[in-house]
Amino acid sequence: MRHVRLDTPKPISKIGLGTWQFGSKEWGYGPEYERRAAEIVRRALDLGVTLFDTAELYGFGRSERILGAALGDDRAKVVVATKIFPLLPVAPVVQQRAVASAARLGVDGIDLYQVHQANPVVADTTTMRGMRSLQDVGLVGEVGVSNYGLRRWRFAEAALGRRVLSNQVRYSMIDRGPEEDLIPYAEQAGRIVIAYSPLAQGFLSGRYDATNPPAGAVRRANPYFLPENLERGTALIATLREVADAHDATPSQIALAYVLRHPNVVAIPGASGVEQMERNAAAAEIDLADDEYAALVAAAHAFRPVTGLAAVPRMVRARLGG
Repeated sequence: MRHVRLDTPKPISKIGLGTWQFGSKEWGYGPEYERRAAEIVRRALDLGVTLFDTAELYGFGRSERILGAALGDDRAKVVVATKIFPLLPVAPVVQQRAVASAARLGVDGIDLYQVHQANPVVADTTTMRGMRSLQDVGLVGEVGVSNYGLRRWRFAEAALGRRVLSNQVRYSMIDRGPEEDLIPYAEQAGRIVIAYSPLAQGFLSGRYDATNPPAGAVRRANPYFLPENLERGTALIATLREVADAHDATPSQIALAYVLRHPNVVAIPGASGVEQMERNAAAAEIDLADDEYAALVAAAHAFRPVTGLAAVPRMVRARLGG
């Protein structure tokens, strides 16, 4: 397993494990998934994964409990990351919620405590005052943010008076916004971009097409899985398959290798089973040649999905079977 080359108390693996699905009914994995989740975590540890990401919002605390129990005595050896839901994130509330998350995780300290989303009303000044207090008493190691633009990320760091180590954002071959400013900033300043949905919720896996759309509430709410977009993505998936064949890999592994090519980017894909966890971890070892990366970039730029307001009537029709 490869790691980000930064001065952190514990090494941060290039592939982490995202646990949104732990304890969250919307993924539709069924009641037996809680047992499987523990198996996934144990296998991730075996494979050298050191970054485990959760949030108090995931399953309303169940994800944190499941993850903490699965890590067991290894909790102190890895980077346990969680996120505060930014409902009234003033300093006292931040402190109280960190204590609650640490209790659910079963840890004495949260290695990386992140603001899940920028609050449009509450300034980061008070939020970061709470974070600074948590760091001062040793309950929080590093502070991070999520879904922040570059300007607000830098403002949060100024408010904290210390580094805000990471910004967790949607980043994949078809969600390339972070390449414009967040990733260059991370590389220049010695920070980390944590890529969530690095496989675009499975769109880049090649498992789905217009005749085989995904099931489950989460993916059905994603416009990328409209039949029209699945059809438009055919050429992109074909390019992924071509590069994957050259590496004896899967399209998903190549899509992960694409985002990991940046030295200050780590990815936190989820896993529905042990085998998927193994494939995800193996992607960290794939080195894309320059011409392969260029071909992937070109294919990604050529993909023009229907999104935003234009996708709404199509999604309604798809839901109604029209």
